[in-house]
Amino acid sequence: MMKTLLLTLTLTVSVYAATDVMQNPSYSFEDYLAEFSKAYPTSAQLLHRAKIFEANLEQIRAQNSFTGATWTAGLNEFTDWSNEEFKAQRTGTKKPIASELYRAPLLNAAATADSSLPSSVDWRDTLVTPIKNQGGCGSCWAFSATETLESSIAKATGKLLVLAPQQIVSCTPDPDDCGGTGGCKGATQQLGYNYTIAAGISAETSYPYQGVTGKCDPTKVKPVAGIKGYVTVTPNNYTALATAVATEGPIAITVAAGSWQLYSHGIFNGGLSGSCGFELDHGVQLVGYGSTATAGRQLLGGGGTGDYWIVRNSWGPGWGEKGYMRLARFGEGKEPCGVDKAPADGIACKGNTTQVTYCGECGILSSSSYPTGAYLK
Repeated sequence: MMKTLLLTLTLTVSVYAATDVMQNPSYSFEDYLAEFSKAYPTSAQLLHRAKIFEANLEQIRAQNSFTGATWTAGLNEFTDWSNEEFKAQRTGTKKPIASELYRAPLLNAAATADSSLPSSVDWRDTLVTPIKNQGGCGSCWAFSATETLESSIAKATGKLLVLAPQQIVSCTPDPDDCGGTGGCKGATQQLGYNYTIAAGISAETSYPYQGVTGKCDPTKVKPVAGIKGYVTVTPNNYTALATAVATEGPIAITVAAGSWQLYSHGIFNGGLSGSCGFELDHGVQLVGYGSTATAGRQLLGGGGTGDYWIVRNSWGPGWGEKGYMRLARFGEGKEPCGVDKAPADGIACKGNTTQVTYCGECGILSSSSYPTGAYLK
């Protein structure tokens, strides 16, 4: 699933927006290499990357020339990657778990419907640690789980800890090959919670991130916190997810992120091809929702109007709106739905090929969960 790129590069990505290519029509591949501190060892690789860059640059300019577009495409560290490489290196098959062995009781949708929900929610300043970067390891599921553990523990105890996704990556068992074969080859947030219930979770300083699966090192497992359980939010239920993030705090979610490669800022609503699709491949964290009519904290600004979810990614602060994105939100009974046509890529545990319908932009209503009973050790 995960393939190592045959290239040598050093990345120094700014947390600020990259060059606006619409304002600089002469921007070249050489300018891009300099801006993003990239280098390739052979002329063949350089030519290959230049061709991909030019094609992506054309897509960026096409997206940004649309009248009324709600989001803006832009340059980032992935602009000289093909979309196939991007999916393999930054998404993969980190799908929701389907085995009943690992499923928590579903949150009752009827019990969560609440017309008095706030018009906007934003947990970034209180329950969220700085943006992380999973690198070339398919560990988004572990980052999504770890980030949501951090948020749940902070909400329960008042202490915001920076926890260790590497412990989840290296130590979480995946006996049924759910969402992948484990570690950098993919798994699920729920498996990460199950492991944490039994073992606790260490601080990042005790078990630093390496970006490889490795082997579980018990000498680095020094738990500072734990949880007693977790809840899976009712799938494809807008009100259930909105209620969960408003009342419980940040939520671990699974999405179809293959079209996010060139996102810069604004309210994302379908990608360059016009649709995210519903083939889930990426674990992230939902940290709130809002509307351009009620927006409080500003991101990088611009890019249309409307309602949105606030999504935290694990591709570093140089991607999107300083590591976040706004994803289009339509409301109860209005969310788009579609079928994941590639269940064998990780929709379920090994051997389950049942196709499933998911709803929400990029399938955001598909698989959502959060820990319960968080405590400090």
